[in-house]
Amino acid sequence: MSEHKDYSGAKIGMWLFLFTEFMLFGGLFILYSAYRTLHPADFHRASGELSAALGGANTVILLTSSLFMACSLTAIQKGRKGASMLLVALTASCGALFLAVKGFEWASKFHHGIYPGGPGLLQRPPGEVLFFGLYYVMTGLHGLHVLAGTILLCVMLALLARERIRQDDCVKLENSGLYWHLVDVIWIFLLPLFYLAA
Repeated sequence: MSEHKDYSGAKIGMWLFLFTEFMLFGGLFILYSAYRTLHPADFHRASGELSAALGGANTVILLTSSLFMACSLTAIQKGRKGASMLLVALTASCGALFLAVKGFEWASKFHHGIYPGGPGLLQRPPGEVLFFGLYYVMTGLHGLHVLAGTILLCVMLALLARERIRQDDCVKLENSGLYWHLVDVIWIFLLPLFYLAA
């Protein structure tokens, strides 16, 4: 007796999950907009202290990773298992590199006491405190999504190696790709809000 696979249901379930993620971050974007309207000068000054170069580097990393992810799906659909595995591994490596850059950026701010409740932050105007609070919450939440996605991609790599994902059965990889693209899209919104708002 063959195993029943509901590919349409799996895809619909993933799109519903992605919709809830958009709602979560959408609420945070609205909150950011409200506070920026109340404290435009403070947000402008605080944004100038973030490294646009690091934000830009992480953008390039994620955009490249999304390209690798799309190519990996195309490769497995063409029956090229080795190429698909390599591309998934490169995507996961990009996720790890993104987190390393973000960790370096956070460590630099922590070193200067700019973190929630930190001495370097509490002396600042209320708007700047709000800016950095939102910065840590939103980029931290996004970072957790990148970490989850990187772990998920490692699982996909193992499934590819065991031929649990094949040319005729690749919905798991497709859904993982959708999740990874969501992570990329959210960062595209975060970049101008925090790094280019100066």
